[in-house]
Amino acid sequence: MVEMRKPIPVNEALEKVMEFSKLGEIETVSIETCDNRRLAEPIITKHSVPPFDKSPYDGFAFNSKDTDQASTNYPVDFEVVEHIGAGQVPTKNLTSKQATRIMTGAQIPEGADCVAMFEICKESERENKNYVTLKRKMQPDQNVIRRGSEIEEGIELVGKGTAINPGVKALLATFGYHHVNVIKKPVIGIFATGTELLDVHDELEPGKIRNSNAYMIMSQIKRVGGEALYFGKLVDELETSFEAIKDNLEKVDFLITTGGVSVGDYDLMPEIYNRLNARVLFNKVAMRPGSVTTVATVGGKLLFGLSGNPSACYVGFELFARPALQHFMLNKAPFLKRSQAVLAVDFPKPNPFTRFVRGITFIEDGRVFVRLAGIDKSNVVTSLAFTNCLMVLPGGTRGYTKGDRVDVLWLEEIEGQETFKKNSK
Repeated sequence: MVEMRKPIPVNEALEKVMEFSKLGEIETVSIETCDNRRLAEPIITKHSVPPFDKSPYDGFAFNSKDTDQASTNYPVDFEVVEHIGAGQVPTKNLTSKQATRIMTGAQIPEGADCVAMFEICKESERENKNYVTLKRKMQPDQNVIRRGSEIEEGIELVGKGTAINPGVKALLATFGYHHVNVIKKPVIGIFATGTELLDVHDELEPGKIRNSNAYMIMSQIKRVGGEALYFGKLVDELETSFEAIKDNLEKVDFLITTGGVSVGDYDLMPEIYNRLNARVLFNKVAMRPGSVTTVATVGGKLLFGLSGNPSACYVGFELFARPALQHFMLNKAPFLKRSQAVLAVDFPKPNPFTRFVRGITFIEDGRVFVRLAGIDKSNVVTSLAFTNCLMVLPGGTRGYTKGDRVDVLWLEEIEGQETFKKNSK
């Protein structure tokens, strides 16, 4: 007897996934290897920036009070008592009518509160002493970068869960984080099911196709920062497939299978979930493509049963597995970033369910447009190479026409939004 499945809305399915999505553990890595990982702790400023008053220019440091009378008609002479470069510490405190020759980035000496650039100073030597002459008045703090003017000590600068990009890495180095606490990468096991599947190096045979889903999913996992562990293909045989899945569950944080989730004679995943004593969260979603997407949980782990059709498999991963992986890594905005674009072509296909159409965005006259990436069928693989977004076309319509505004989900944006429905600002 064929199992009757009741489709649930995408939002409801996502809520079930996120309810059972766990958080990752913490590990410590070196600053050299922390790129693109997510912080397990905030970055706290360990000192002020800059940590001392410093000069932004090459010039001379003075006390501004000594320049009160300086003018073109009344030049003021200062004895140069020291010369300091960047990285050097002043050894002499300035007294009245004294100056320090100072280089960019060097620490301002005690007794000085301004810096005059070389261009407005005139140097001379008299009686074996160096002097500098100034013909203009200087203001307190003129050309001085004060200690803590960028940020003070003890401030949370970057929050937990932030992805480490080059700018964040610069902050880690600035404040001495030579080792960094990050969230462990989620390990996602992958099985491709189906006797019809060939390996990528195999020659084509009648009735067979090469396994593209496993390699596609591995790439999608890497794109969001996870670690893919491919366990290979499963033929349409219940006992061997069940044992392979059961034996490898302990090795991963999540498990993804492609194919075998429908109700055909060779679709084995429903029975495998039953034998695992897994709780099936849903097994049909009101969407196209990928309506047979199934998610179950066992032992605190999520099992994603994705369609065997390439485009349906791709969409199922992006909608359901991706936010769970992002949540695992403490991303506070785990859902795909959503915004609007203008439909550049007609899409007359009616559909009772929400459709996620592979699209390509482009900008014209300052507006964002979107068009189809290729043939819009769940078994089509060629359009995926050009897809950078998914158009969200709600069901219950007779189709859409060129010029309509539609929502798009951005696939290449790692930082998304906090909810699935709400448009990002």
